[in-house]
Order: sequence, then C-alpha cells, then structure tokens
Amino acid sequence: MLKIENYIAGSLVAPISGEYLDNFDPSIGEVYSYIPDSDERDVQLAVDAANAAFPAWSNTATEERFTILMRLVALIERNLESLALAESIDQGKPVSLARTVDIPRAVSNFRFYATAAMHLANESHDSVGQSAFNYTLRQPVGVVGCISPWNLPLYLFTWKIAPAIAAGCTVVAKPSEVTPMTAYLLSKLCIEAGLPAGVLNIVHGTGPRVGSAIVEHKDVKAISFTGGTATGEAIARTAAPMFKKLSLELGGKNPNIIFADCNYEEMLATTVRSSFSNQGEICLCGSRIFIERPIYEKFRRDFLDRVNALQVGDPLLPETNVGAIVSKQHFDKIMSYIGLAHDEGGTILTGGSSPTVDGRCENGWFISPTIIEGLPYDCRTNQEEIFGPVVTIMPFDSEDEVLGFANSVRYGLSATVWTENLSRAHRLAARLESGIVWINCWLQRDLRTPFGGVKDSGVGREGGFEALKFFTEEKNVCIKF
Repeated sequence: MLKIENYIAGSLVAPISGEYLDNFDPSIGEVYSYIPDSDERDVQLAVDAANAAFPAWSNTATEERFTILMRLVALIERNLESLALAESIDQGKPVSLARTVDIPRAVSNFRFYATAAMHLANESHDSVGQSAFNYTLRQPVGVVGCISPWNLPLYLFTWKIAPAIAAGCTVVAKPSEVTPMTAYLLSKLCIEAGLPAGVLNIVHGTGPRVGSAIVEHKDVKAISFTGGTATGEAIARTAAPMFKKLSLELGGKNPNIIFADCNYEEMLATTVRSSFSNQGEICLCGSRIFIERPIYEKFRRDFLDRVNALQVGDPLLPETNVGAIVSKQHFDKIMSYIGLAHDEGGTILTGGSSPTVDGRCENGWFISPTIIEGLPYDCRTNQEEIFGPVVTIMPFDSEDEVLGFANSVRYGLSATVWTENLSRAHRLAARLESGIVWINCWLQRDLRTPFGGVKDSGVGREGGFEALKFFTEEKNVCIKF
C-alpha cells in the first residue's frame, strides 16, 4: 500500500519517526494509503531547508520565477486527469467536480501569481519643498507557513503557496492529514519542474504535531491558514505574541437571500449548486436560504424537486452529483446536527439520512442532500457551521427583516442576493456583514479581487495583489538631496 512521503529540501523523504497514519477512501470507508505522522523534527528540517533556499530565491528575477512556475502549470495540466481522480478518491467529491473545478483552479492559481509577481510595483513620492525623495521597497518576508484544509485540497493548497513562492518567499506547508494525496503528487511535479530545493517544503501530519510546530517556530515569519474558527483562534493566540503576520480564512454560515423579482430559473439552478456542491463542504455554500414570502411555496416545491433529482453515489461515476463525506468523524458531526435540527422543532423535507449506495461503495460515508424547514433564525442549527449537505429554508417579508436574519450569526464570509432591483442589490451589499457578496451568482471568482471574511470568518485578505502584499514587507527609503 502506498506510503506518502514528505517533500523537504527538494527530495521525497520518510518521516523521522518512521510512523504513519491511515488515509481513508471515504467512498468505501477503507484505508487505501498511509500518511507520514511527522512531528517538530520534520518541521525543523523543512524550516532549515527553507532558510537555506531563501537568499537565492528571494533574489531570483521575477521572470525566472515565472518560467519555473509556468513549467509547473504545464505539468499540472498534463496530469489533470490523474490529479482529478486522486482528488476524488481522497476527498470523496465527484471526479467530474475535481476535473472541472479543483484541478483547473490549481492551474489558474499558479498561472495568475506567476504573472502577477512581475507586475507588483513599488511606490515613490517626490517630497516637494523638502528636498527629499521617498520610495518604497517591497521585500519577501522570509520563510512562511501555509496550512490548508481538506475540502478543496489542491485548489486551496496552491491558493496559498503560489503567491508566497511568486513573491520570493520560501514555504513550509502542511496539507490536511485527511486529504494529503494531491499535495504529495504536487511535490513530485515540483521536482520535475525544477523548483529549486527548499523553496517549497511539504510536511504531512496532524495539526497538533505539525501545524503547531510550524506556527510556533521562531523562523517562520508569516502564517496563512484556512480552516475552522476554533483552530484559527488557537493559531492567533500563539502567533500574535510572536508578531507574525497572520492571514486566517475561517468558517462561514452564509445567507442566500432570494427576492420575488429574481431571475427565477437561474436562481433555482444556482441555489441547488450553492447548497450541495462538494457535498456542501465548501465554506462559501449558502446554508441558510431566505425566500421572500410571495414565492416561498413555489420555491419550496421546485427546490425539493430539483434536490430530489440529485444523484448520490460513487464519486467515480459520471452521473454522480453528490459524493461521499470526507471522513467518518465529519459524517457523524453532520448527522448530529440533523438530529439537533429535529430536536429544535425543524421539519426535514428531504434527506436527513445515509442512503445505501450499492456496489463497491456500500460501506462509504454518504448523506442525502437535506432540506430543513420551520426553524427559528437564531437556533443552533441556523447559527453554527455544519459544513455538509444540509440547508435550512425560511420566508421573510422585508429587507430589514432578512438583513437581521442574515447578520445574526458570528460569521461573515459570503452572502448571495437574488434580485433584479439594482438599488436593492446595492443597499443590501453595503449592509450585509460579509467579506464577499454575490449578486445573482455564486462562486464567480476573479482572482484579481480580494477574498476573506469579517467577524469570526477571519482576518486579512487573500487573492489578487493582497496575497502578494501579505507575503512581503514594505520598507520606506527617504533620500534628502
């Protein structure tokens, strides 16, 4: 059975401990590979390698960095099918989703930042009347730590490491121990692309052993983390007193607000997708659906019909819409929230159970898309992040009422608004407590734009030049003449 290896100083190496963790295929509920159970010793090797590589890499011309990263882009594109298959097996998502979304986005991440780094400009100021001239240097911060989640493994892993490497930093990265496979395959492609040794180091293992060691290390100057809010709080408690730069993209409990004047068919199709894509395991999914009362009954009926038509099953089959839940632990968490919703007085309109999937997936972890009605906006089911194929629906009567519902949670990552009223769209966009607002669309991303949340959904922004700036320090130089 395959044993995944760490990628340190340009080579694939076993963990110092010699110990490994089980890696499960969630669609069959069985171990199919092993993950290094690394610890602080492996992190130290990776930091040493990153420190050794930093002087040369930070002084490498941006055009040369571009050339290397574009070789990596070509290799990911060449291996798109095998990477998509690996992502599907490792995470449980339909292979069709990995093929059309996850792996192409990893390509886009590297391509975008390889190019963007060549256009990052410094500022200058002619201090008229003071006989002085000021200019700003923007220099890579040094060794940085990048910690990514399990829901969009290669997509979000590359979202962090691409701008860090393009900016001239060297990286110690930890992919999720739940979904390590594509990060391991990427390390092989980095070797083939000729990425200099130590520029990127990938250490596999658990958060308490590897993630904490990266965050606590004195030579790691910045931390970029995507994951749960509780883990983000723990990282902040450690990193803040060390004055590390922090970018934290955390949880979400996103509202989907539907007005009666919306483009109904487009809204309906997109709402099915924004509710249940990737088994609802996307931090941007609209898990609280608010529908203006005049169309509530029509929406309820049509939404149920569309959702009941979704195919839950083997992620490797082309007709599958909803795949497996990533782990047994997460499966149990989602099912516990469905039970909570029932206890809180909710009515389960569809789903709420684990369907039987015949064939090779009969022991996999599957949950049918679940729609719950009749819950108050402030109950736990409507306030806490579930991160699965579970949505609630409820009617509203006015803008002020639905804004109160939408903004009532501790999170503020994304929101979606469906209306053909331009004035209303602008009003709500301004008043929603959210880092990103989609009007008449969902998950439509321009990589030039900043991305991140407010409130307990995070600190800082990723995307565009925001990410490149995060991985650099500004230095003002003043010359008197």
